[in-house]
Amino acid sequence: MDHAADAYRTDLMTITRFVLNEQSKYPESRGDFSILLSHIVLGCKFVCSCVNKAGLAKLIGLAGETNGEEQKKLDVLSNEVFVKALVSSSRTCILVSEEDEEAIFVESSKRGRYCVVFDPLDGSSNIDCGVSIGTIFGIYLMKDGGEPTLADVLQPGRNMIAAGYCMYGSSCTFVLSTGTGVNGFTLDPSLGEFILTHPDIKIPKKGKIYSVNEGNAKNWDGPTAKYVEKCKFPKDGSSPKSLRYIGSMVADVHRTLLYGGVFLYPADKKSPNGKLRVLYEVFPMSFLIEQAGGQSFTGKERALDLVPKKIHERSPIFLGSYDDVEEIIALYAAEEKKE
Repeated sequence: MDHAADAYRTDLMTITRFVLNEQSKYPESRGDFSILLSHIVLGCKFVCSCVNKAGLAKLIGLAGETNGEEQKKLDVLSNEVFVKALVSSSRTCILVSEEDEEAIFVESSKRGRYCVVFDPLDGSSNIDCGVSIGTIFGIYLMKDGGEPTLADVLQPGRNMIAAGYCMYGSSCTFVLSTGTGVNGFTLDPSLGEFILTHPDIKIPKKGKIYSVNEGNAKNWDGPTAKYVEKCKFPKDGSSPKSLRYIGSMVADVHRTLLYGGVFLYPADKKSPNGKLRVLYEVFPMSFLIEQAGGQSFTGKERALDLVPKKIHERSPIFLGSYDDVEEIIALYAAEEKKE
C-alpha cells in the first residue's frame, strides 16, 4: 500500500466502532452503555488536552486570568469535566469521585441506569515532573428500578460491568474491559480518535518485575517482607526480579499489565488498611488484571470479592501475573496457619 493511500485508513478500529461492534452482539441492547462510554471518552480527550498544556498554562497565563480567576488545579478541573460529561449523558444515576466527599445523585430528569465510580486524575501530584498520570473508572448497573441508593455502588467489584483507565503519558492510552477481555486504544491526535492498538491484552503468567514503595519496608507485615526479600534474593537459583516503581498507579499497573510482574501497595503499621481506595482504584484495576488473566488479592481475599462499607474505603492490594500473586497468597496462608 502506498503512503498516500495509507494516510486515509478509514478501516481503522476506533473505540466508537469497537463499542458499537460489542453492542451488536446483544440484540436487546438499547445503546445506553455505548452513549455512556462515548461521554467518558470525550472527558478523557478533554483532560488529555489540559494535561498537555499544564506547564504552559502557568507560564503564559492560559488559565482564564482575564476574569480574575486563579488557574484551577488540574485535578479539580478534571473532576468537573467528568461530572458534567457523565450527568449530561443522561445515563447515570450515582457518581462517586475521589474528589468529592459525598456521592452525587443525578437529578431524576437526567437519570439513567448506571453508577460510575472514578478517580478523575490519579497521580496528579506527579504533573509537574512529567510522570504519567491518568483517569480510572468503573461502571455498575443499578440493582433495580427503584430510587438509587448508596447500596447501588457499595457492591463487590465482581459486579462491575466495565472498568478502564486513560493514561496521559508519552501517548494518550485508553484501556477498557467490558467483561470479555481487555483492549487498549491510543489517541491519534490528528484524527482526535482512539484507535485499537493493543487488542486482547493478556498479562504474562509470570513476570520479572516487582513494583512497590520500599520506603515503607520497616512497617510491612511478615508475608510482604518475605515476598520482597524473595524477589531480591531468590533461593531457587533463578534471577532476582527488577524493581520498577513510578508512584502513579495508572502507570505502574499499565506496565504490569503489558510486561507482567506484580504491583503491591500493602497494609503497613502506618496505614493498616492500605492506602488505595477500593471503589475507584482497587476494583477497576483488579477487574482489568483478572480479565487479562492475572490475579488480584487484598492479603485476605480475592480483591473483587471485597464488599465496601464506605465509598472512600481503602484496602491493601497485590495484583499482577497469576503465578506471582499465587506466591503472595501462599505466604499469607502460611502466616495464618502459624496464628
